[in-house]
Amino acid sequence: MTDQAQTEAQAHAYPRVQLLIDAFVGWLKRHRELSEIGRLDREAIERIAEDLRISPDDLNELVRNGPHAADELPRMLAALGIDGAALTRTEPFVMRDMERVCALCMDKARCRDDLAAGTSGTHYEDYCLNAPTIDRLGDSVVRRA
Repeated sequence: MTDQAQTEAQAHAYPRVQLLIDAFVGWLKRHRELSEIGRLDREAIERIAEDLRISPDDLNELVRNGPHAADELPRMLAALGIDGAALTRTEPFVMRDMERVCALCMDKARCRDDLAAGTSGTHYEDYCLNAPTIDRLGDSVVRRA
């Protein structure tokens, strides 16, 4: 048996152990990313933030929050009947800003709870900082049937 086949067989035999290993690998990767940005001086961070058209503080927060910080946005859009892919094609800057707002959101738990319960359409305006943008989109976005 090859090393790869043996590793795959072990992963299938011990799925909980594999989950822990995957979580640790993810944590380690994140730690390295934070370490890399931590080595940048303030001037470099300001240049990167300016290129991205965001504040340096937002850039640092986005890096700390990680690559999955806006995972709720596509789910929220879908729950509201909005075609996220079409929105990205027709309004890429609006979508990018909505991703930034979502990634910096402090109400993730409430959002996830509403998404899981299927009540987002009723409650999102109470906590979602993207609600005004979503409401302004109105009929200009492609709604899912």
